[in-house]
Amino acid sequence: MNWDDDTDTSSTPAADAADRLVGASADGEDQAVEAALRPKSLGEFVGQERVREQLDLVLKAALARGATADHVLLSGAPGLGKTTLSMIIAAEMGAPIRITSGPAIQHAGDLAAILSSLQEGEVLFLDEIHRMSRPAEEMLYMAMEDFRVDVIVGKGPGATAIPLELPPFTLVGATTRAGLLPPPLRDRFGFTAHMEFYAPAELERVIHRSAQLLDVEIEADGAAEIAGRSRGTPRIANRLLRRVRDYAQVKADGLITRDIAATALKVYEVDDRGLDRLDRAVLGALLKLFGGGPVGLSTLAVAVGEERETVEEVAEPFLVREGLLARTPRGRVATPAAWAHLGLVPPQAGGPGSGQQGLFGA
Repeated sequence: MNWDDDTDTSSTPAADAADRLVGASADGEDQAVEAALRPKSLGEFVGQERVREQLDLVLKAALARGATADHVLLSGAPGLGKTTLSMIIAAEMGAPIRITSGPAIQHAGDLAAILSSLQEGEVLFLDEIHRMSRPAEEMLYMAMEDFRVDVIVGKGPGATAIPLELPPFTLVGATTRAGLLPPPLRDRFGFTAHMEFYAPAELERVIHRSAQLLDVEIEADGAAEIAGRSRGTPRIANRLLRRVRDYAQVKADGLITRDIAATALKVYEVDDRGLDRLDRAVLGALLKLFGGGPVGLSTLAVAVGEERETVEEVAEPFLVREGLLARTPRGRVATPAAWAHLGLVPPQAGGPGSGQQGLFGA
């Protein structure tokens, strides 16, 4: 099972929708279970073959030289395995790991305190690195490149910069928004990897591994049913597995088959493409109330009774990735696949309810 912790997301729309069964953010229950299910080596890590192969070469070469590994930047959507890979890097290098997050480092002094306490060869995992404060970010440049930081003592004209030598360490940065990282910071990472969404076959392997660790009986078609509704994300796959396990234990004999998985996920309102109530509400409003669009984001949010940011950042990314919704300069537009998925017939172009009329019906 591969996923990563989300740190300090309480102020984000994703956190507001954290109770979604198909949400990629991790709550307390997820984090507790994940700790026991994380793979401990690159050999156990499922999926991300290209990243694993490249990272294996980087780590083995560093071990052969007797040096610390290059700094590593991992980017990708939540739940794909960034935190897990950081722990594997430390394990493969035989080094301890220190875990913190960008939002927790608000001042350069916070970062200096962490860096000055590192041991030689230690791995520093910095989650959501793009949310670190600018002063701390600028201090990190020198620390990554020269293993040195300048500590400012005093204020005003009498301030003095005292250089502080740091032991060689490996920084592993994780981000869900690599585009927000300034180029000087990105350039200091020796190895950069982008985590891709998982194929259903890979998620089936994740589910079988987790089921074994959780002592859950599951048939191959049951794992395939869960994998197909997991949005390409291991964290979601494991969450769905636990909920289907609960259903199988209460309503059946504990064995997860395709029928049991499908019935359980219907109870939890996760359909065969991984859409939940919020996703279907957005599509339903777009199709039934606005004829498939185009319609403005604010109007669409009011129609489904959600905040604009929730629709834009929680529901839309998956709908766009699935080819069910498109963003255009005129507004949100449903695709033919959206009509087919909800079992609706699209109106003829330009006809009543088509949503394609110009201003004032012209």
